[in-house]
Amino acid sequence: MSNSFDTSDVFSAANAASQPAWLKSWQAAGQSAFTAATLPTRKTEAWKYTPLKEVVAVPWQKHAETDFGEGIQFADWNEVSIRIENGKLNFHGELPAGVTLISSDDFSEAQAQSFIEKIEAQRGSFFFDSLNQGALDQGYWLKIDKNVQAAQPLHFNFLQAGSNSMVNTQLLIEVEPGANATVAETFTQVAGCVGFTNANTTIVVGENAHLTHYHLLLEQGESHHIGRVSAALERSARLTTFHMAIGGVLKRKDIAVVYRGEGAELSMNGVYLPTGNEVIDYHTSIDHAVPNCVSNQIFRGILGEQGKAVFNGRIHIHPHAQKSLADMNNRNLLLSPKAEIDTKPELEIYADDVRCAHGATIAQLDDNMLFYFLSRGISRAEAEVMLSFGFINELLDALSDEPVRLLLQPMLSELFAKGQADLTRHIP
Repeated sequence: MSNSFDTSDVFSAANAASQPAWLKSWQAAGQSAFTAATLPTRKTEAWKYTPLKEVVAVPWQKHAETDFGEGIQFADWNEVSIRIENGKLNFHGELPAGVTLISSDDFSEAQAQSFIEKIEAQRGSFFFDSLNQGALDQGYWLKIDKNVQAAQPLHFNFLQAGSNSMVNTQLLIEVEPGANATVAETFTQVAGCVGFTNANTTIVVGENAHLTHYHLLLEQGESHHIGRVSAALERSARLTTFHMAIGGVLKRKDIAVVYRGEGAELSMNGVYLPTGNEVIDYHTSIDHAVPNCVSNQIFRGILGEQGKAVFNGRIHIHPHAQKSLADMNNRNLLLSPKAEIDTKPELEIYADDVRCAHGATIAQLDDNMLFYFLSRGISRAEAEVMLSFGFINELLDALSDEPVRLLLQPMLSELFAKGQADLTRHIP
């Protein structure tokens, strides 16, 4: 049975575009797979709480726009800005020594084959993968060479514009053994844009390498964002990653991490803040496939008005993954009786010498704490903003790169205060 998602215009535009022969062939395989697939419904467990009708109902198209604005700008951060407009690489600054970036338009035949193999090695059953493949605007391969300590952070500034605009991107980040790098991905769209972003990121962290990764979904208005982040960690590799989603109609991000070598470590934090009628959905899957690895993940959500969020976190300890340490925590704060959270932490443990824990909480603002603020002359509205901000500020304060924190803290305090500056006077 085929699905009801009308992608004829998008696929036609992809087929008509000037693309290398290898990409044409790969796209054709993706188009066939997507057309033959069955669209997930509320009866599909992995998509039970994700309302896809908002995505399916729009006749998406590809657009060649000219006005994209500035997107995200980090203050006092000497990063290399890589500007991608409607899925196409527009500009990038001078890359640090030992760092290379190449787009799919410039792949050699051998590079194209290796790119596909590395991406498909981490693909699971994510429904929108074949759409991404079939309508890919451009793919990017970022490589940090062996033992290179990248001197500057690398900022992928994804921008979107146009009416009923669909963008499909693939980013491969490869950190070779002994290397160290920081990569930030930010997603925004111009005012008035009705957009659908289908963005996939594939990460390979080599032996004794370290990657700090920020994945920030900051689109507002009529935005729809669906995609995945997949990572593979070799022996003694470290991945420190932070995810955030605000705004838009629907955002769904699937995050999968698999350990390929012993001694690897993952630290993954995330924040989501749906309000209005927004829906934000995070699915995480951590596969401890080898012994002596560590994972820590903390996700916190604040939900206002009729906002809805989903968090489905899964830790899988394989039979031979002895001495695994894994911890998962999901905390949620509901600011409205109409807000909704569906949280489902999962542990699958098939080894006996491990230490694992998981937990989830759902709460409202504490009346005693509100009374404390009110008794000291602080208005209820300001107290609610301060307490809400404090609920997630612990994760923001833990960010290792101050420019990222200085971007996000005022952005979130503004979101809580809804433009009323007097409600944020006590927030730094």
